[in-house]
Parts: sequence; C-alpha cells; structure tokens
Amino acid sequence: MRKSVGGFSSSSCTHCCSSSRGGMPFLHSTDPLVALFHSQSQHSKPSKCRETQLVEEVFHEMLRSRPPPSSVIPFNQISTRLVKLKHYSTVITLNRQMLLRGIVPDQYTLSIIINCYSHLNQMGFSLSVLGLFFKLGLQPNVITFNTLINGFVLHNQVPEAARIFTKMLEEGRCKPNVVTCNTLIKGFCMRGNNSRAAIQLLRNMEETGCQPDIVSYSTIIDSLCKDTLIDEAMNLFSEMTSGGIAPNVVTYNTLIDGVCKLGQWKQAARLLDEMSSKGIFPNLLTFSVLVDTFCKEGMVVEAKSVVQMMIQRHIEPDTVIYNSLMDGYCLRGEMNEARQVFDLMISRGSMVDVQSCSILINGYCKGKMLDKAYKIFKEMPRMELVPDVVTYTTLIDGLCKVGRVQEAEELFSQMQGCGQLPNVQTYAVILDGLCNNQQLSTAIELLTQMEANKVELNIVVYTLVIEGLCKAGKIESARDLFCGLSSKGLQPNVRTYTVMIHGLCHHGFIIEAEKLLREMGGKGCSPNGCTYNTIIRGFINNNETSRATRLIQEMRERGFSADASTMELIVDLLSKDTRKFAETVELLIGLKNYDSQMDKCFSGSVRFPHIPRPKMRVGMLGDAQHVEEAEKMGLAYVDVESLKKLNKDKKLVKKLAKKYHAFLASESVIKQITRLLGPGLNKAGKFQTLAMVKFQLKKVLCMGVAVEKQIFQNVQLSVNFLVSLLKKNWQNVRSLNIKSTMGNAIRIY
Repeated sequence: MRKSVGGFSSSSCTHCCSSSRGGMPFLHSTDPLVALFHSQSQHSKPSKCRETQLVEEVFHEMLRSRPPPSSVIPFNQISTRLVKLKHYSTVITLNRQMLLRGIVPDQYTLSIIINCYSHLNQMGFSLSVLGLFFKLGLQPNVITFNTLINGFVLHNQVPEAARIFTKMLEEGRCKPNVVTCNTLIKGFCMRGNNSRAAIQLLRNMEETGCQPDIVSYSTIIDSLCKDTLIDEAMNLFSEMTSGGIAPNVVTYNTLIDGVCKLGQWKQAARLLDEMSSKGIFPNLLTFSVLVDTFCKEGMVVEAKSVVQMMIQRHIEPDTVIYNSLMDGYCLRGEMNEARQVFDLMISRGSMVDVQSCSILINGYCKGKMLDKAYKIFKEMPRMELVPDVVTYTTLIDGLCKVGRVQEAEELFSQMQGCGQLPNVQTYAVILDGLCNNQQLSTAIELLTQMEANKVELNIVVYTLVIEGLCKAGKIESARDLFCGLSSKGLQPNVRTYTVMIHGLCHHGFIIEAEKLLREMGGKGCSPNGCTYNTIIRGFINNNETSRATRLIQEMRERGFSADASTMELIVDLLSKDTRKFAETVELLIGLKNYDSQMDKCFSGSVRFPHIPRPKMRVGMLGDAQHVEEAEKMGLAYVDVESLKKLNKDKKLVKKLAKKYHAFLASESVIKQITRLLGPGLNKAGKFQTLAMVKFQLKKVLCMGVAVEKQIFQNVQLSVNFLVSLLKKNWQNVRSLNIKSTMGNAIRIY
C-alpha cells in the first residue's frame, strides 16, 4: 500500500514517456546492445550489475550518435530504467552529460532528477531543480510536485511536504490529485500518533477536487491499528464501505493484525469470515499475521493449525511463517518442536535463512543448552549462511548468562575479525556479562575503549555499568558515572535512577536516595512502581520505618502497589514485638462492585502454612482416656463430670468459653456438648482448626482475618484464596491493609 505511493514518481514518468515510443527510431535500431536492453526473454535477462552497465553504454552511444536524438524522451526512458535499478547518482551524472551536449530536458526529465535527489536525501538540490523549471520556461506539473512531496515524506520532513501541498492549493495553477493527498496522508501517519491530521486531510479531499480511494482509507486504518485505536479504525472501515469503496486484502490484513495484537481473536475470526464472504481470499501476509500473533501470545497450537490450514488451501508457508512458528516454540521452551520446524525448513530446500538460525540459537541459549546453540552456529557456513550481528549477540548473551565469559569474549573478537561490527546491543550484552561475572575492571576498560573509539553508546549501556559498580560496592565510582551522564549528552531514564537509588540505599545513603527520587519529577522522568518499591525496601532495611510508611502512602496515591518483596518486609516489620505483649497482625480487606443484597454471599476456609496464633490457650474437653493423656502432657482439661456441674448455666458456659481461645474434644464428648452445655459454646466458635482462616461475607463489604507471625505466606495464601471466591476476582478488591493491634494500618493494595 505504502510502496505504491512511494514509487509513484518514477513509474508515472515511465508511463508518460513510453506513450511516444512510435516516434523513437533510435530505439528500434539493430544495435546488439539496444536489442539486449529491450529483450524481455527470461533466459537472456542480464544481472542487475550487467544491466546497469548495458544501460549506461546505450546512453553514451546515444550521445555519440550523429545526429543525436532530436527528442529527450529516449534519455528519459533510460533514466527511468536506472531509477528502477536504484542507481540515482548515475542518473544525475548522465543528466549533466546530456545538458553539456545541448539536449534540453523537459518536465519529466526534471521530475526524474528531483526523484533521484530525494532518494539521496538531498532535498535542497531537489528544490533547486524546481527553480530550473522556471529558468527553462517550463511549468511544473502535478507529477513534479508529487515527486517533491514524496521526497520530503520519505525523509520524515512532513511539515515541508505539507507546505508545498498548501502552496499548490493557494496558487491554483497545479491542483493536487489523489496521489498527492495519499502521499501526504502517508507522511502524517508515518509520524505516529498523528492520525488526526491524516483524517482531517481525508475529510478535505473532496474540497480539493479529489475523491478518496482505497489507498487513502487503508493508510489511515493501518496507522490507527498501529496506535491500537481499533474502534476508530473499524469506524473508518465502515465509513469506507458505506461510501462504496470496496476493501481489499491489504485493508483486511491491517485490521486483522490490529485486533490480533489486542488479543481480540473473535474479531479476527469475524474479519476472516467476512473476507471469504466477499470473495477476498487470505493471502500469505494474512496467514503470516495470524501465525506471528498467535506465537507471540504463546498460542502455538493455534498457530500450527493456521499453517495446516494454509497447506490445505495449497498456500505454501514461506520462511517468515516458519520462523514465527519456530520462535513461538522457543518462547515456550519447547525446543524439540522448534528443531523439528527447523529440520522441516532444511528438507524443503533453501528456506532456512540467518534469522532462522538466530531464532533457534536464541531458544537454545534461553534454555541454557549452549552446546546445541554452538552447533547451529557452526553449521551455518555449511548452509552458505553468514552469521550477522544478531546471531553473534544472541550467542554472546547466552554464554555470558551461564558464566562462560571467556568464550563470550573470544566470540566477540571473532565477530569483529569476520567484519561484523558490534552494535549497541552487543556492547550492552558483553558489558552486562562482565559485570555479572565479577570482571568489573574488564568492563570498565571496555567502556573506556568504546568511548575513545567514539562508539555511540546509549543510556542502557551506562546503566548496566552503574549497576555493576553498585553491586561491587564501588558506590563513589557509580555516583561519579551517574553525575557525568549529562556531559555525555545522555539523560538518565527510570531504570537508571532506580539502579542508582538501590545502590545508595544498599550502602546506607538513604537521604541522598530520597533526594534522587524527588529529582526525578523535575527531570521529566517520573518514578514508577519499581522505583518506589526499591526505595521503600531501602528505608525499611535501614530502619527508617516512618519514612517508608510515608512513601508507601505516596506510592499508593500514584496508583502503584507493593510488590511481593516489599510486602514481605512490611508484614515482617509489623509482626515484630516492640511491646511487652503479643500483638495480632490482621489483614483487612475492602471490597467493591459487590452487592451484598443481590450477589451471592460466599463462605470458605483455607489452611495456613503457619499457625496464626502459636501462643493461644487450648482446653481439652475429654473422656477418661483423653483426660489422663492431657494430664500427663500438662494440657488444661475439663472432664464430663465438670461439664455436667455447669448445668447449662449461660454465665458459667460463657466464662468457660472466655478462658480458652479454642477447645479440643473427644469424639464421644463432642456429641454431648449441646446436651450438656446448651448452644453457647458452639456459638462462640471455639471448635476451629488451628491453622485455618475462614472468609464469610454477609451484609458488609469489609472483613478482617488474623494472619500473625511468619505472615507473608499466610497473607499471600489468604488473599489469593479470597480472590478465588469473589465473583469478578481482583476487580472486586477495593483495598488490602495490614495492621497490628497497636499500629496503624498500612495499605498494600
């Protein structure tokens, strides 16, 4: 879709020039070079290099001919042929020779030159050629302006393209056509999140005398899908079809890709059915989109089904589709299946490419199967494949992750020796490996060497080194490197700040860490949940409880929650005995979107891994045998005769219930409890399993349970069990607070 707009100028020139072929006797010459140049036989078609040489020879022979061609059209045709071969500099050079011979260019000649300068990113020269029009007394036509606008769009200079478009409208001598509008629409969409301007231009097209076509709509739909504005894309699609413009396979592919990336599989299936009903058959790209999306979502079974459907429809999957399927298996760690796909590609001929090998190597590296990864790497030359920078970087990363740093360094050197220049990602991988394997001095030496060689390093590289310095205890060096980032023209990102804050907290510089946190907002780099959790853990570990509590509140107000590590520290802090009596730690739960009148009330119990009240008083209500055993163990007991003496007196039963937290009873006695004591003891809820908690919702949307000592696992289990009981799971949880008996409640969610 975009390619057809971008390549308009040269193809248009070809069409206009070839319309006068009948008046060009030179091109009907019997010269063998010209005959070869015009040969369309597949068997005699020369290579691109040879074809370029032949075209240039034809051009020079035309210049040497006596008399020279009276028309510039043959030269335009040759220039157009060279443009198709992407020899833009050659066209400009030959054009100069043509001018020296006195051959006067026409509108199409100059349009071709503008196109060449545009592809060479020399837009200043393109504009100067526009001035040459007026000097020669020629009037630029719509093709000329389209070529110029496309050049500016090609190099992301959309405001300049829009300025030329506006000038065309204002002067009125050369009105824009649909290609002009589509080119500018493409420019607006290329800038990202700028679909509004493209839609506005679409609305104004009819005012300029242009009727939007399938390219106009499809380009904007594609942009909206890339910006995940699927609803707006679907609305525009409906508008297009209502206006009588029939969608094509490109339009459907764009929409299917958009809905798949958002996980809207039913919508994708509906679009596929709609395509078939309109007689538009899915092409290779349609299936490629489906397979790639399914694999990235971990739905490899569904992706495999799509491939099988392709084969049933006699559409042969290409390398891209097999690579996506193989990558899907690798992401799931199913390396045997990934290898089977790889072997299938080999058996089908030359389907395996460098990316195929890189994907399989990456899968083996993630699974720490480095020997198998190395084997694929060494097999590549036999398959006439040259490992690229991605292949080397992937294998170096895998070696570093398993501690084989020396081999990684050797491979790094081999990579450079083979002419593959490392990119920033390669440097980041090798630096990270050195820092994580106690080779910090080598990492610093490599960083210094990279800076000396003027390698363009990004913030990720420096963040890795700062983290390595912090872990090695060299906090001063880390601080110096962090403070020197601005002098290198780099701005720390959230990850950089978080790493530095962690290092400062770990070494006790908590005031400086908080100062850095406050600095982030002023630098346009707001802290995220990870940053807050990092500094809160730092404050708790440095016994700055009050500051940690304040930051927890601030974190919650900003919409972030405590992670597992932070929550464990919080609950451990609450469970510490700071007074002379044992405090109970409770989990307080607030619910939302739950109607206690309409929705079904729930009740459920879960067993804790740790007993919530290890010091609780337990009494035994036993028969003769159990009373004897309780006496030997020193356990408080009440026999049947003592129970009978209470004579169902409510006050005495209540006094007994208050004396103990819970009761154990013999099987023979438990059956007599109601007869001997009445319902009071059962109503008190004293017969419970000691390591269990019960959730029961009746009329209110708040509840609390004791979780006590060693509470992190108890809290985690309680919350997950409660969420499983709720109608909408986490959507019904308004808040989670942890509170000790005498302490303040701390909100963790």
